[in-house]
Amino acid sequence: MNSLNINLYLFLENLLFFTVATSFILIVSRGWKNAKPYILPLPFPWWYRWWFLSVQVLGVLLPLPVMLLWGVWWQYGIVLAVFGWYFIILGLQILFEVLTLRKLQNVVWIMVPYIYLPYRFWQLYEGLTLLGSTPELLWIRYLLILELVRWIVNYAIDVSQLPRLFRWEVSSASATIDN
Repeated sequence: MNSLNINLYLFLENLLFFTVATSFILIVSRGWKNAKPYILPLPFPWWYRWWFLSVQVLGVLLPLPVMLLWGVWWQYGIVLAVFGWYFIILGLQILFEVLTLRKLQNVVWIMVPYIYLPYRFWQLYEGLTLLGSTPELLWIRYLLILELVRWIVNYAIDVSQLPRLFRWEVSSASATIDN
């Protein structure tokens, strides 16, 4: 595949994902429009600050200079394409999270990461395959693997927070069943 074909393919793939994800979020949001406004449960757990900092550093601040150096400065078009779409979809996820939580105060906010994160896994895996085995891009491959592991861990943390986000209570009767 040449550079133009790869960019067109990635554009169409990401456009398809965005269209399907947005449609799904809008349909589900409409179905929940009469629900009580959703407000985050406070206070945040003690570890939240460290987790959020790791998202910012490893998910944004580390790949951004890599994209700018290898993709723009040293003109590796494939690096720019892979990380460019990564940042576009990440930005759209953040936009949808802000819109559904802050503006609409809709419980659909909880499902936004569950739609976007699996696609991010795919983006990073696809980036690994598109980079190929070019020796000068070996560190970029390592970064994509680190990002993939980082976002999978993030997904697991998100899933583990579902009971808290939905304010599910643990009754004392169910806690004593195991004893």
